[in-house]
Amino acid sequence: MKNEIKLLDCTLRDGGYLNDWEFGRSSIVNIFERLVSAGIDIIETGFLDERRPFDENRTIFPDSESADILYGKLDKGNSMAVGMIDYGTCSAGNLKNCSESFLDGIRVIFKKQKMHEAIAFCHTVKEKGYKVFAQAVSITSYNDEEFAELLGLVNGLEPYAFSLVDTYGLLHKGQLRHYFDIACSSLKRSIGIGYHAHNNFQLAYANCIELIDDPPKDRMLIVDGTLYGMGKSAGNTPIELLVMHMNEVHGRSYHNSQILEAIEVTILDLYRRIGWGYSFKFFLAASHDCHPNYVNYLMDTGKLSVKSINEILDNLEGEKKLLYDAELIRELYFKYQKQHCADSPSVEDLLADLSGADVLIMGPGKNIYAQRDRVEEYLAGNKCVTIAINFIPKDYETDYVFMSNAKRYVQLSSALIGQKESSKLIATSNITRTCGEFDYTLNYGALLDEEALMPDNPLIMLLRLLKKAGAGSVALAGFDGYRETSVSNYVNPNMEYSYSREEADNINEDTVKSIRKLGVEPVFVTESIYEKI
Repeated sequence: MKNEIKLLDCTLRDGGYLNDWEFGRSSIVNIFERLVSAGIDIIETGFLDERRPFDENRTIFPDSESADILYGKLDKGNSMAVGMIDYGTCSAGNLKNCSESFLDGIRVIFKKQKMHEAIAFCHTVKEKGYKVFAQAVSITSYNDEEFAELLGLVNGLEPYAFSLVDTYGLLHKGQLRHYFDIACSSLKRSIGIGYHAHNNFQLAYANCIELIDDPPKDRMLIVDGTLYGMGKSAGNTPIELLVMHMNEVHGRSYHNSQILEAIEVTILDLYRRIGWGYSFKFFLAASHDCHPNYVNYLMDTGKLSVKSINEILDNLEGEKKLLYDAELIRELYFKYQKQHCADSPSVEDLLADLSGADVLIMGPGKNIYAQRDRVEEYLAGNKCVTIAINFIPKDYETDYVFMSNAKRYVQLSSALIGQKESSKLIATSNITRTCGEFDYTLNYGALLDEEALMPDNPLIMLLRLLKKAGAGSVALAGFDGYRETSVSNYVNPNMEYSYSREEADNINEDTVKSIRKLGVEPVFVTESIYEKI
């Protein structure tokens, strides 16, 4: 077994996170047969998950019999066919004995908290005759003591292989070597060692090559890859690169033309429609050693600068970093936004200026320009104070610009300097100045509607300020209301948020509810969904 290196392709499993495993039967067959023809040593056929019904177009099956139906008539050649179980999603009773199954092996993934139960499950799978792969996800969540405990359990199991799974692409070379060397020195020689990389730091291929070029002595090494790097989050190691390296450097004879044909015929179209790979979001998550959903939440608010996002992520601690907690990140978001809480002394002057004033609030909805005639007619017929929210309207004079969105402030900071002579800047206390002073700084926390679906809705925040000031009438222009993502909402595409129709409807209803709660009856100068609710 000296320096035995095997390549494992997991496109049909890991890639399925992107398309809900719906590759289509013909593409599934094409991918599998191309991988066999290429000489790939181990091919992962998909997930075994009893919660999902059998669908011949998907590579996720309720039991091993369903996998047999899809793959049973195909020729495996010299390749090993395996399935994957996320521990707890498929009972051993859903597995036929290996001698009766198309599958040769089962890979079992598990989190640190479940390692004892998962290894016990692996024993049961092994008793059914399968080659068992024990897959420790989020390997970076283990300290050395916990890792040693796990390796002891693995030795008791003596599986076909044990894999280091870098779920969030956090490992650099030194860290990879640390875990790998401990595993090599602790595990029985009969147990192969595998590595499954993700590309958050653009290190997936480099890390794989590090292990391939300096493999363990007298032990099997298994390295995972996928076609064109298709996979969860930032994607995986492209198997075509591994094949090329193995052929050129290690004298192997994989048929890369078959791999490239599979990519061209089935994968490139998926890439054009779905997309995957290194991205800003996944880089931010990996740089903070945290779950990507934390970054998704903060970026999806559309209200934070990258500096603010980094500072919030710095507050994640311990195991919570890799175990996503929706309530925790929401709490950290509002705690951060509220941290600068004092009104500036000049706010009393602002309140005095707005007292009794009739106000026209200008929003960034498309109707601010599409129905310009209405806006100009209103301005000509009414003496009012004009306040723009989180944007600078072109060809309109505004008395104030109200900024509560840190991301929009960063985008507009240069324009706001040019606007300084004609408009005064009102900023909430969560905004960090780029230069100079704000004319007025407001307590961000005092303007929130804590009971609302969107507590920091900028329109409601400003209306609360006007209520406090005792302003007169309020008119709205450019507040079109929220629509689903497929419909353009804003004058500037960079302002767009991602909403489903249901989410957009809920926010619209919540906004109207908050307006009514304030006792404000605005005049809608331009058309708005709000006036129809």
